[in-house]
Amino acid sequence: MRILLVEDEPSLNRQLDMALQHAGYSVDVSVNGRDAWALGDAEPFDAVVLDLGLPQMDGLTVLKRWRAAGRGMPVLILTARDNWHEKVAGIDAGADDYLTKPFHTEELLARLRGLIRRASGLSSPLLVCGPVELDTRTGRVTLDGQAIALTSHEFKVLAYLMHHPGAVVSRTELTEHIYAQDSDRDSNTIEVFVGRLRKKLPAALIETVRGLGYRLVAPP
Repeated sequence: MRILLVEDEPSLNRQLDMALQHAGYSVDVSVNGRDAWALGDAEPFDAVVLDLGLPQMDGLTVLKRWRAAGRGMPVLILTARDNWHEKVAGIDAGADDYLTKPFHTEELLARLRGLIRRASGLSSPLLVCGPVELDTRTGRVTLDGQAIALTSHEFKVLAYLMHHPGAVVSRTELTEHIYAQDSDRDSNTIEVFVGRLRKKLPAALIETVRGLGYRLVAPP
């Protein structure tokens, strides 16, 4: 899953970037509103963490422009402690949730997980497909109750597919959602990760849809 982090305060930016990557997300970072708007308008993100007090273009304007352009990714806004009017304005502009500074990183991660789940039409933090379970809170994957060791990219591919059960997902879409913009992207490596996953999980779990991509299906 791919996150856009928009925060201009250097230490908080670094802290959140590291926490998001440690939680298994691919992260694009922006430190001003103009670049953030351009990234969010051009790239597919599973969620956005958006500070409102930004240079060059304020976060509220960025959000309004995204929504006006039909960009529907979940947005979690960050606001100053006493600026309750910013919270109201942010929600009215199309934000999905907000956090007041200072906050605990664990709460931000929990709110993000909830936003991403709801955007995928899922209600439980435990994603299940047949004998495979993925706990979005811990990143633990099990097969028939036994933990499975996955590389970071294998986990990202599986997590994206499990957030979109039954949907056909192209290699291009997977590539766009497991790599940040500045990564060395190669859609051919998706086949490698899927092949490795099939060796660790039931082979029929990830179905190849010829010419279109992959689909996660529960074994009969």
